Amino acid sequence: MANIDDLNYDSILDMSNDEAIELLRQIRLNSRMAERKPNRKTAKKTTNSPDLSASQASELLKLLMPKE
Repeated sequence: MANIDDLNYDSILDMSNDEAIELLRQIRLNSRMAERKPNRKTAKKTTNSPDLSASQASELLKLLMPKE
């Protein structure tokens, strides 16, 4: 059965003071650097495509369908 010693992480107690402080600083910095998601209010709005007639739609489908 696996235990925590199998993870091969150095204990913070085994590190020097400088190493421990640097590790804690990096962990704290990473938790503050959350990924930014675009704001819904500022996100670029997409415009609707122009209306197609039935003949234009069929021509478009012919272009998009692979020839066999």
